Amino acid sequence: MTDRADDRERMIDRLRSRTDAGDRVLDALGAVPRHEFVPESRRSDAYADRPLPIGEGQTISAPHMVAVMCDLLELAPDDRVLEIGTGRGYHAAVTAELCEAVYSVEYHDRLARAARERVADLGYDVHVCAGDGREGWPEHAPYDACYLVCAAGEVPDALFEQVRPGGVLLAPVGDRVQHLVRFVVGESGVRERSEHGGVRFVPLLGE
Repeated sequence: MTDRADDRERMIDRLRSRTDAGDRVLDALGAVPRHEFVPESRRSDAYADRPLPIGEGQTISAPHMVAVMCDLLELAPDDRVLEIGTGRGYHAAVTAELCEAVYSVEYHDRLARAARERVADLGYDVHVCAGDGREGWPEHAPYDACYLVCAAGEVPDALFEQVRPGGVLLAPVGDRVQHLVRFVVGESGVRERSEHGGVRFVPLLGE
């Protein structure tokens, strides 16, 4: 397995000028071998700052978007996080560098199986299941934070219900026009809502 540490260092240097992400988040991206999470045919582009196709009509997010989302979550080392949309597991691996554990739901069974094996081989505390992301993963709730790497016209109530009061839910919201929205969950519904720019994600899938 090639480390490609120099490629990651150059990627982080580019991200410093493109995002406001803090050092802790950038260090997390610098620690994760992105080339291990992309198809073999795309490994030469693994450290380019753009999304890449991973099969099943899905993509791996651009590094700058992973940095922006991780920064907005403001994770603590002992947090437990719910991710909707595992893909090949890259975003979850970066998140796992910042918190205690990640529970990730992937709609496509083939991607879920491959991601589960990959994160285990690389030693990340990421738990992956195949299922309908709109339902979350209630068995392990409540979570300190939840984020979606797929766009929802409206964020399902079930996901808010699985985040503890005071926790953060981050999601691309919209159909043709999407915005990254940060919610702070209260005792009875959303306590705060803020928008953080236009984005473009694949849609949230369900039965």
